[in-house]
Amino acid sequence: MAKYASALLALAAASSASAFAPSTQRSAAFGAPPAAARANSPVTALSESATAELPTAFGAPPAAARANSPVTALSESATAELPLAPLTVWGDEISDIERVQAEYRRRKSPEFAPEISASSLGLEGDVDAQLAYFRDNASEIKQRMEDCSAVVFRGFDLMKTQEGFQSMYEAVGMKVCLDPLHSVSARPTVDGKKGSPVYEAVNKESRKNFFIGMHNEFVGTRAPRAAAFVCFKAAETGGEFIVADGRAMFRDLPTDLVERLYNRNIRYSVMELPFFGWVDGLPEFMQGAVMGGVKGLASAAINAKVDFSVDLRWGEGGYDGTKMLQARAPSQPPIVRHPVTGDPTWFCNVHSHSSKLRKDREDIYGAERFEDGASQINKSDMFFGDDGDISDEDLKAMDECTMKNAKFVKMSEGDVVLLDNYKCMHGRNVFDGTRKHGVAWFEGWEGEEEMKANVPQVP
Repeated sequence: MAKYASALLALAAASSASAFAPSTQRSAAFGAPPAAARANSPVTALSESATAELPTAFGAPPAAARANSPVTALSESATAELPLAPLTVWGDEISDIERVQAEYRRRKSPEFAPEISASSLGLEGDVDAQLAYFRDNASEIKQRMEDCSAVVFRGFDLMKTQEGFQSMYEAVGMKVCLDPLHSVSARPTVDGKKGSPVYEAVNKESRKNFFIGMHNEFVGTRAPRAAAFVCFKAAETGGEFIVADGRAMFRDLPTDLVERLYNRNIRYSVMELPFFGWVDGLPEFMQGAVMGGVKGLASAAINAKVDFSVDLRWGEGGYDGTKMLQARAPSQPPIVRHPVTGDPTWFCNVHSHSSKLRKDREDIYGAERFEDGASQINKSDMFFGDDGDISDEDLKAMDECTMKNAKFVKMSEGDVVLLDNYKCMHGRNVFDGTRKHGVAWFEGWEGEEEMKANVPQVP
C-alpha cells in the first residue's frame, strides 16, 4: 500500500503542469505575495547552450544559402540563457467597478486583431524586404498590438521557417522568455532542441477533438507579457487559432456578474487525484489517520514542485465515485488593470477551466477521454474565491460573452498572430489532419517603459 501511494504522489508531482496554468497569487492591492515574490523575475541559465542557429523542422535553407542572410544574422543573436516568464502583474484594485464599466461602455471600442498582409504592402515573395519592414516599423507594430490587443500578419514568406519567425520577432524588438510551464514541466519545442525559444502549440492528433477554451497564459505566479503564434502547417480541416478581446469581455459582461465575480474573486481547482478508493477498504478507525498522512505527503510533493501555495481537500465522486484529493490555487481577481495602459481587462480562464463548460462542449465535439494517469490528474474547475460554486447561469453568461467577442483566425503557412497576453485570450478549434503551429513567449518588448509613460489617463 505504501509503495502504491508513493507512486501516486510521484505521478502527482511530476504530472503535466497544464493543471497549474490558471493559478497565481495576488498583488499587494489584494494582499498576496511578499515583496520578494514580486521582484523582477530572475534569469535561469539552461544547462545546455544553444547552437548559433536554430534550424526549423520544416526545411531550413542549406548553410551556404544562410551564410550571408540578414535573417540568419538576427536569429543567431538568440541564446539559450532565456529569462523566466515574468511575475504576473495584477495592478491596482479597481474601485467602483460598476462606474468604470459604465465609462468603458460609453467609449468607442478599439479595433480588435486587425490584419496586415504582405501583398497589401507590396512585399510578396521578398524575404529581405519583409524583414526590413518589421525592423523599420517595429514601434508602430508594438503600439498597434497594444491598441488593438493583437495583430494578424498574413502572407509573409519570412515566417514559414522557425529561423525566419525568430528573426521577425527579434526585428520587432520582442524580448523572448521561457515558457511559463518551465518551472514545473517541459513543453516540447518545435525543433526538438532543449533551449529552443519556439514551443509546440497543441498539435497532437490525440487532442484534435479537444476544443481549447479561451484563456490567458499564466502558470503559478508567472505570466508572459505577450506572445507570437505561428503557423508552419495548417490542419486540413478546422484547427483555427482563436483570439478574444479581454477589454470587450469586461465591457459586455452583465454588471451584476462583474461585481459579484470581482468582489468575491475566483479560485481554480487545478488538479484532482482520483486514486484513493482503496482508503474506503481500510478499517474505519484507520481511515482518518491514513487520509491525513496521504494529504500531508501529497501537499508536500506538489508544493515542492510549484511556486505557489496549493490547498488540498478531500472530496467524494471524481470520475467514477471514488475518493479523491482536489488541489485548489489561491484566490485571485478575474479582472485586472493592464500593466502598460491601465485599462481594465478580463484576465480569467473560466472558459477553458470550467468543468461545466467543458462538458457542454462535449455535446458538440464529443466526450473528453481521461485514460492515463496524467490525464486524470489534469482536470480543472472554477469556483468563487470563497470556494462557493458558480451557478450554471453565470457560467453560461461568461461563455456567451466570450464567444461573442472571439475571432476565429484560419492561419496559413507563415501567418503569425502577435498578441498582448493580458488583453487578448487565445484558444484553438478542433481539427482533422496534421497541424503544426508554434509559439514564442515574451517578457516584454523594447520601448515598453516609454510607451507606459505616454499612455493617456484611464478611468
